[in-house]
Amino acid sequence: MRPLKIVYAGTPEFAKIILSRILNTPHQVVLVMTQPDRPSGRGLKIHPSPVKEVALDKNISLLQPTSLKLDGKYPEEAEQAKTVLEALDFDVMVVAAYGLILPKWLLDLVESKSTLGCINVHASLLPRWRGAAPIHRAIWSGDKQTGTCIMKMEEGLDTGPIIAQESLAIQNFETTQTLHDRLALQGARLLNETLDLIASGQDLFLQNQSEIGVTYAQKILKEEALIDWNLDAQIIDRKVRALNPSPVAFTHLMATLYKLWLCEDVSQTWAQRQTGKPGEVLEINDYGIEIACGTGVLRIIELQKAGSKRMSAKQFILTNTIQIGEIFN
Repeated sequence: MRPLKIVYAGTPEFAKIILSRILNTPHQVVLVMTQPDRPSGRGLKIHPSPVKEVALDKNISLLQPTSLKLDGKYPEEAEQAKTVLEALDFDVMVVAAYGLILPKWLLDLVESKSTLGCINVHASLLPRWRGAAPIHRAIWSGDKQTGTCIMKMEEGLDTGPIIAQESLAIQNFETTQTLHDRLALQGARLLNETLDLIASGQDLFLQNQSEIGVTYAQKILKEEALIDWNLDAQIIDRKVRALNPSPVAFTHLMATLYKLWLCEDVSQTWAQRQTGKPGEVLEINDYGIEIACGTGVLRIIELQKAGSKRMSAKQFILTNTIQIGEIFN
């Protein structure tokens, strides 16, 4: 097996995990492409992407174009990337949560250097949840399983043929953080198996995606994180878990914002008991704060008051006053 020379494009933690696993194989990453440094965290200080941190640590050549569109707002950066890629000797380009659209010129360029072209690691069982936020949307929608696809990229949004895929059950109390971590490891393993097959000269079977069951995982907007207590407790619970760790579901009580990190649908324990108005505090106990919903009851297990740190509801109750009968909105 001849080790492959790889161009890798990715940005967040998901992509960092996959890149780190590639670097533990005989294959060589000759160039990393990632998004420009951005402000984040408290104080909005400028930080490199997780993928850039790995590239710097391993002394891998790095490109950070703001855009790859030759006729866009940053044509000089796109031209620089094109020049570098044209001159570079590589076998395949791997993309994982890069965050920039790959234009036709780039797909064509990679295709000219590798018959397989660009391959992408996508955290869903395509064609379900094409797009930006497949992990969040799978949990939010109540899916029982998801998985990872290795696909050949084309101009459409996650429409290319599937090279490899594997399912993964979504567990009870799964958050986007926990599912993200499991999918990243699964994706890294599937990718490395695919790279080994390519390196050994084996022909890959590419399966076109079904036209049935196509759904799109739109980017999560901050305004979506506001809780509507008129909804069913199960739906709110899924939303809270889907938005953990970001952007985090939130609600208000007496004009104060509260982020909800973890909840539990406890409707069954209230089946024979009277509940209240949506958002009303029904009970405060050692397990949490129990809130009436449009249908059912939700227990808050972890929360964060504006200006304070994240804590368990049990800790929160010791230092904060919330009264039965008060209403979140």
